[in-house]
Amino acid sequence: MTIEIKNFSIGLPKRMKYGENEEIVTAIRKQAVEEAFLAKDGFRGDGVGDLKHHGGPDRAVCFYPFEHYSLWEGEFLTPLTLSTFGENLTVTQMEEKDVCIGDIYRMGDAIIQITQGRIPCSTITKRTNNPHLLKLLVQTGYTGYLARVLEEGIVRKDSTISLEERNAKQVSILEANEIYYKRPRDVEGIQTILEVQELADEWKEMLNERLARLESRQ
Repeated sequence: MTIEIKNFSIGLPKRMKYGENEEIVTAIRKQAVEEAFLAKDGFRGDGVGDLKHHGGPDRAVCFYPFEHYSLWEGEFLTPLTLSTFGENLTVTQMEEKDVCIGDIYRMGDAIIQITQGRIPCSTITKRTNNPHLLKLLVQTGYTGYLARVLEEGIVRKDSTISLEERNAKQVSILEANEIYYKRPRDVEGIQTILEVQELADEWKEMLNERLARLESRQ
């Protein structure tokens, strides 16, 4: 099936008001662009407000499946603008169940590799003013996902995205999310994820720490 880019957005951190006159500096409110250069650390003109939890080479590109928008709009009976979740690319035919950690995709002139599921944060709740959305993202595993850049290049809003290489371990983002969020004591599941060498370093650290704690109790 053909992968289609429904929206391509980038943006730098800006002040965003939420709640009752509260404020946060965030880059979640990205703006649609025609094209951008994708470097190892992300798109030129893109950025993050929280460098501790976002950004870096393993999290250079953020994807969110277009198919989930209709689900959330139906669930909450409200329209959502594309890039509501702060993703760079809203794409079809790349749901979490279809995308595996370590998969390599060609995207315009660039080549990227999937590294981890996205760990959604409260900024999504603040932007949408929806206190239930964050919990449902985690419950469903529909978190979106992140990628590193193997080859830099120009990406355009009409660029073709194609799967170049499926990772041999075939651990999907949805499966990894299931283990990470819902089966935190699943030693075998954690080991399965850690066998994927292309996994983001942060996930390796978190899962190795979790595994060490579980094994110490045995």
